[in-house]
Amino acid sequence: MQSIIDEIARDMMAIENKGEVASYIPQLAKVDPNQFAISVALTNGEVYQAGCADTLFSIQSISKVFTLTLALGKLGDNIWHRVGREPSGDPFNSIVQLEHEHGKPRNPFINAGAITIADLIMQGHAPKEVLAEILHFIRYVADDDSIAIDEKVAHSELKTGARNASLAHFMASFGHFENPVEKVLGTYFHHCSIAMNTTNLAKAGLFLANNGVNPVTGYTVVSAQRAKRINALMLMCGHYDGSGEFAFRVGLPGKSGVGGGILAVAPGKASIGVWSPGLDKIGNSKLGTMALELLANKTGWSIFGKESC
Repeated sequence: MQSIIDEIARDMMAIENKGEVASYIPQLAKVDPNQFAISVALTNGEVYQAGCADTLFSIQSISKVFTLTLALGKLGDNIWHRVGREPSGDPFNSIVQLEHEHGKPRNPFINAGAITIADLIMQGHAPKEVLAEILHFIRYVADDDSIAIDEKVAHSELKTGARNASLAHFMASFGHFENPVEKVLGTYFHHCSIAMNTTNLAKAGLFLANNGVNPVTGYTVVSAQRAKRINALMLMCGHYDGSGEFAFRVGLPGKSGVGGGILAVAPGKASIGVWSPGLDKIGNSKLGTMALELLANKTGWSIFGKESC
C-alpha cells in the first residue's frame, strides 16, 4: 500500500495543471495549489500516508457527512421530511430547484441541504453549543482532540456568504426553518471551516468503511444499515453535478469540499482522505479525483468490480 500511494503522490506532483483554488472565499484563495496529500486507513487499523499528509486544510463540504450522521442520530428518518435523497444535477449553490420544489433541498450535501441539516441539529440551541457537539463528534471518530475550526476561514465565509444567505432566507420563506436564519448560517459556515489533515479525514471515515463500527476502538458509531445509506448518498450526491462522473471514474462513495479535500470510502476495506487545493470546473479537487481513480484501479476497490484488460 505504501508503495502504491507513494507512486500516486509522485505522479500527482508531476502534473503541471493542478486546477484553480476556490478564489471566491478569500482565505482559500491564499492556499498554495502545488500541494498534494493522501492517507489510507485500512479496516485492520493500519494507516498509510504520502505527500503533505500532516498539513491542515479546510474540509468545507466534507463536514456535511458528519453533520448528516449527527442529524440521523438525533432525528432518524424524520429528517427526510425536510431534505430529499436525490442527486441534484445542478451546482452546489443552485437556487433553481428550491423554487420548483417549494424550498425542500434535493439532498443533504448541496449547500441548501446542508444548511437545512444545520437547522435540524440545532434544536433551539446556540451555535456555540451545536458547534461544540459537531467538533466533539469529529474528534471522536478521527481520534484526535486537536481538530479545531479555522476562525480565519469562518470569518472569510461569513463576509462572502451572500449566496448561501439567500438560499437560507429563501427556504425560510416557506416556513421550514425552526431557528433564526443568522444563527443557522453561523453554524453552517463554522462547521465548513473545520481544519483537518488527510490522516484525520481517513480515520474519521473508517466507521463508514466498517459497517458503522470504528474498527480501531470497536465502538459502534451508527448501525450497519445507516452506514450503508450514508455511503449511498455519498456515491449519488457527494460531488454535486460531478457525482456521476466521479462514480464512473472512481467507483467509490465520496464527499468533496471546495478546500480541495475528498473523503472516499471503500466498503469493507478502507477509508481514504486526499487533498489538493486546485479544483476542476465543477469545484472538486482535480488531483484528488485523479489520485482516487488511480488508487481504485491499482487496488481493485471500486464497488463496481475490478477493471480487466
